[in-house]
Amino acid sequence: MYRTHTCGELRIADAGKTVTLAGWVQRARDLGGMTFVDLRDRFGITQLSFNMEREQALCAQARELGREFVVQATGTVRERESKNKHIPTGEIELIVTELKVLNAAKTPPFTIEEETDGGDELRMKYRYLDLRRPNIREHFELRHRMAIEVRNYLSGQRFLEVETPVLIKSTPEGARDFVVPSRMNLGEFYALPQSPQTFKQLLMVSGFDRYFQIVKCFRDEDLRADRQPEFTQIDCEMAFVEQEDVLNTFEGMAKHLFKAIHGLEFNEPFPRMSFDEAMADYGCDKPDLRFGMKFQELNALVHGEGFKVFDDAELVVGINAEGCAGWSRKQTDALIEFVKRPQIGASGIVFLKWTEEGSKSTVDKFFGPEQLEGWAKHCGMKQGDLLCIMAGRTDKVRKQLNELRLHLGDLLGLRDPKVFRPLWVVDFPLLEFDVENKRWHAMHHPFTAPKPADAHKLESDPGSVKANAYDLVINGTEIGGGSIRIHDRTMQEAMFRVLGFTDEEARYKFGFLLDAFEFGAPPHGGCAFGFDRWVALFGHRTDIREFIAFPKNNSGRDVMIDAPSRIDAEQLQELQISVEGSA
Repeated sequence: MYRTHTCGELRIADAGKTVTLAGWVQRARDLGGMTFVDLRDRFGITQLSFNMEREQALCAQARELGREFVVQATGTVRERESKNKHIPTGEIELIVTELKVLNAAKTPPFTIEEETDGGDELRMKYRYLDLRRPNIREHFELRHRMAIEVRNYLSGQRFLEVETPVLIKSTPEGARDFVVPSRMNLGEFYALPQSPQTFKQLLMVSGFDRYFQIVKCFRDEDLRADRQPEFTQIDCEMAFVEQEDVLNTFEGMAKHLFKAIHGLEFNEPFPRMSFDEAMADYGCDKPDLRFGMKFQELNALVHGEGFKVFDDAELVVGINAEGCAGWSRKQTDALIEFVKRPQIGASGIVFLKWTEEGSKSTVDKFFGPEQLEGWAKHCGMKQGDLLCIMAGRTDKVRKQLNELRLHLGDLLGLRDPKVFRPLWVVDFPLLEFDVENKRWHAMHHPFTAPKPADAHKLESDPGSVKANAYDLVINGTEIGGGSIRIHDRTMQEAMFRVLGFTDEEARYKFGFLLDAFEFGAPPHGGCAFGFDRWVALFGHRTDIREFIAFPKNNSGRDVMIDAPSRIDAEQLQELQISVEGSA
């Protein structure tokens, strides 16, 4: 056999045993009479010891080892004289009696250490080397543990894991589909699923009652740190449920994960916040509750005083940065430059400082001391605080102030990644209006049911209808969400009409689902959670690529295998596809 033990399991109790290890050379140290080699595998590191006096040939062989050589070493376990308290195997070493090089290695393009000198693109090109780093390995141990705990919890709740198809019909609603040509049905295409949405609803029609799947999904959309063209979600559906049943079930799953992975107990129910409340108080539908700085509307206190920026604004709103009144002009100017960036697009910030000398604002000539005191009182300020005020169109200024709030949270160290603040956001609008295309779009997807009290307004007043939908938000990240689904054909057809589908289009795209609803579809609802995001959050990171074995870069490319790539002209001809410049 290649090994009797791993490089992470030997302890002082194993002293005197003859063992064989195999792994990669992490580093070698030549101290003249002694040579030491750190041997690494997935499970840890063990020090190999070579004595020049005892075994000259063996020691010379060890000195020829390079980093990342794959070797096999046999020897006797001995207590180390100089112990290493930083690793579990640090009390022992292996006195090597036989050494075999299983494979030599080129010098890696970056150091295989926790703190590497490789940039993102280089590490992604040689991802198989990057995955050897212990901290990256820990990311996948975390992912593995979380997947097991998800399955354990849902199985305990009597969910049935079912695989759904990967080659499906293209029904683009939201992100773009990835499409796959069919050789046997020329001119026709499959799509890769953005989610198993319709299939899990059909499983409810089938009477499966409780379904889940840890499933790959695909969306052809612009990328960022928490998005990939292919991603994994925890997909779930339940029959004969109302919103409260769904929230209780998956809040239980979240609490189970917090306990199992981080030892955290949440004895109280997660707070709930309506979409309208989230937008008014935080400017976004996924607020980070690790810190305060709730929005304070100032319209009634500032309008009509001759300051055009405020007078012309639909909304004047501020946030109180506690303890920041002593910030310098350079620091406040940096905040202005931050919000003026094209990604945010604000024109500036009005500041109010409350120092020992009293209140001072950047618009003192328009507002007197009593008015400034009124602002301070309204916003809950105290001496030492800094009020940041922005003005403009309501939806735009809320988004801008939200970006400033998060930026201040980072500057002030208020967004500790090891602190978790979960909440449910509920009562979303069912639809949003696309002014450019003059049509309604589903806020979530076209199968979301309206709140029962609003269902009668679906076609007469669609903008006022609330959705029977919910999102789980943790630390300002949307971990997942779902809804109670439409299970009635008449209601589903009405939804398609509101979304601008003709009867023929609805029939062509979703006829299978409409037909299924006529064969006894139960009331049902569910959730889907971004597994990559959740793992990254539990790993105290924001970039999900660190938790995906072979991710794409920000251009959607796998730089390791150089994909996407052109395909042979013969393949294109077989598919009857013509692509200019193809191989």
